[in-house]
Amino acid sequence: MPESLTPVDKRPPALTGVPETMLWPLFQRATESLRPDGVLRDPESVRIMRALDYDFVGHFGVPGGSLAARAAAIDRAIIAWLARHPAGQVVSLGEGLETQSRRVDNGRMRWLSVDLPESIALREAFLPPTDRFRHMAISALDPAWMAGLDAAEPIFIVAQGLLMYLPPEAVRGLFAGIAAGLPGATLVFDTVPPWLSRLTLRGLQQTPRYKLPPMPWGIARGDIARTLRRWCPGIGPVEFLSYALPRGVPGVLGQFMATAPMLRNQLPSLVLTSLAPAQA
Repeated sequence: MPESLTPVDKRPPALTGVPETMLWPLFQRATESLRPDGVLRDPESVRIMRALDYDFVGHFGVPGGSLAARAAAIDRAIIAWLARHPAGQVVSLGEGLETQSRRVDNGRMRWLSVDLPESIALREAFLPPTDRFRHMAISALDPAWMAGLDAAEPIFIVAQGLLMYLPPEAVRGLFAGIAAGLPGATLVFDTVPPWLSRLTLRGLQQTPRYKLPPMPWGIARGDIARTLRRWCPGIGPVEFLSYALPRGVPGVLGQFMATAPMLRNQLPSLVLTSLAPAQA
């Protein structure tokens, strides 16, 4: 893809609301990938970003890299899981323009991208589906995406940048549905703290040009494990994966906060867990 594309050559993403949020992590992954000290290498995101007619800086500001660091942490979790289950099934809910499947591909795994129709339409302009990389243009809350999976085979579910945009009762219902339909699945997801959720419900401007969509579900890190166990009795160990701004004073401050019990409750969290296996 030539770097000197003119706006006429580029494709406007034509997204609004929650689907538009997929452009923010794309921007961070691509810009981080272009840095010599970047936390991940993602040439596909660079290709897609350069092909879109969109003012990324005007909407999202200077990229700090935290969303790229989040993606890199999930990459590591998937790669470790694939080492144990090389032909496993990975499902990415609300995937948008995430290119994780290409970064972690071992040549044998199978990947299902689930997202709303307008999001899948844009995704397919750059990442067409294949026999191993399938797409479903439905809501993550529609249990139909589970129907095409073999529940007897290992399954890894990613919900990256998704759950905070759902009402709390919808998040609970999604976990309960996955626990019932895909027992034994491994799950990684991220959360935002309650204070950030409240700010978005009041109307939080990321930049003068871009207001964050409401994030109805916020949860403190200290409440996550017991909430999951209340929703899904028998859930496995709850592990918190580390990710933060990759550099500079904000990165150092974030690392300090993550070590202090009272302060880390005020940070976003990245959670890895597994659902109870089916009863014999």
